Amino acid sequence: MLSYAELLERKDAPAGSSWGLFGEKDELGTANFLTADRVAAAAKLIRTGEMFNLDCPLGAFDPPTSHQRKTHRHFIFGNNAHHRDDFLDQYYLQSGSQIDSLRHMRHPVHGFYNRMPDSDVVVGNPRNSVSRWAEHGLAGRGVLLDVDRHMRKRGTVIDQNSAFPITAALLDEIAAAQKVEIKPGDILMIRTGWLNNYFNVYSDEDRAKFPSAIRSPGLYQSHETLGWLWDHRIAICAADNPGVEMIPPRPDSPFAAETAGVQDLPPMQARLMHANMIALLGLILGELWNVEKLAERCAADAIWEMFVSVKPLNLIGGVGSPANAMAIR
Repeated sequence: MLSYAELLERKDAPAGSSWGLFGEKDELGTANFLTADRVAAAAKLIRTGEMFNLDCPLGAFDPPTSHQRKTHRHFIFGNNAHHRDDFLDQYYLQSGSQIDSLRHMRHPVHGFYNRMPDSDVVVGNPRNSVSRWAEHGLAGRGVLLDVDRHMRKRGTVIDQNSAFPITAALLDEIAAAQKVEIKPGDILMIRTGWLNNYFNVYSDEDRAKFPSAIRSPGLYQSHETLGWLWDHRIAICAADNPGVEMIPPRPDSPFAAETAGVQDLPPMQARLMHANMIALLGLILGELWNVEKLAERCAADAIWEMFVSVKPLNLIGGVGSPANAMAIR
């Protein structure tokens, strides 16, 4: 498997991409790192059987953190006095704790992951959709890196209303401090502390204003960050914030130059590395994961690894899905 530095030198595919490395018709991306032997090894991490739900309740983000999404409506009805059924209306699949499919983001220059044409992104077409992961399964060794807790120990309280940068060097520093080794196929979970701030510090007015002025700590936009994720063979990179990356992205982001001249590309989106992570590397991203209780438990016994399962909806053509994620220690 090529290193990230070698990916950047590719001439047979877009520079910085993993296209073709898992096969010309691959639709799994970094889920390929979740090999059977790694899943079996991860199962041995279950020591006490304690289970931790990693999903926020549906509708917990009201309004949703992204302004183009809306709050769902839940209806309960009965066919008779002894029966109940229900349904959701206006439910946006990425409005809460979620994972992004490989059709969620296209690279503005190179397109969707592994040369999928734009015309394939339609309802009912399974290519690169969440249904591929539902069929394959997503489970393995989870590792939680607690950025907020680590920085507090260093005497720094992260401003949750700022784009605090989480660099590759900081990830290494936290892993070393927690005495946890990052291994190939890991499901990496990053706790920035943003979710706790959103629910326990923000006022209703703050939450209402947030979609129009998104600010959050997160991964620093750089090729070093992408190299860290790829060279560690991270299968899933999930965080408790809305976007995994720091938002707003750094003004001098190297990714803006890659898309210079592309029309209809919002300036902020041009500076993000979302397209490079999803469309080029095939990396599975998780957003708004609730790791608060899990982090407390991990901090109590200084064990930061566990078994994690993720079950996306088997929705053919789905662009995203609730994470349906569970950690078992």
